[in-house]
Amino acid sequence: MKSNNWLESFRHALRGIRSTARRERNFRIHIFFAILVVAACIIFRVEAIHFIMVGFAIFFVMAMELVNTAVEALVDMYCRGKPHPMAKLAKDAAAGAVLLASVQAVVVGIVVAISIIRRYI
Repeated sequence: MKSNNWLESFRHALRGIRSTARRERNFRIHIFFAILVVAACIIFRVEAIHFIMVGFAIFFVMAMELVNTAVEALVDMYCRGKPHPMAKLAKDAAAGAVLLASVQAVVVGIVVAISIIRRYI
């Protein structure tokens, strides 16, 4: 299963992102808002440091959503529909990681928005 070819590994990673985007509604929502936020940053000519902060926040949320999807898939495959308290913990913890990343992204967004508002006051 493991590939020694870095290009093949890169293709596998892109395939994982694409299949997550096809299957997971929340991932598509994150993509939609990421596009809106990047467009707003360009329109309002956000300072480079703030643009970098926004970029890191976006990629952190997306990465956590990919990890959440992987955890959910593994738990579902392993449990085969049988409820188990540890399976619930794993899925809830992974979802919590996405929530924390999203809250952090909102905080970054607020900081950047305040800097934009101050520029026009």
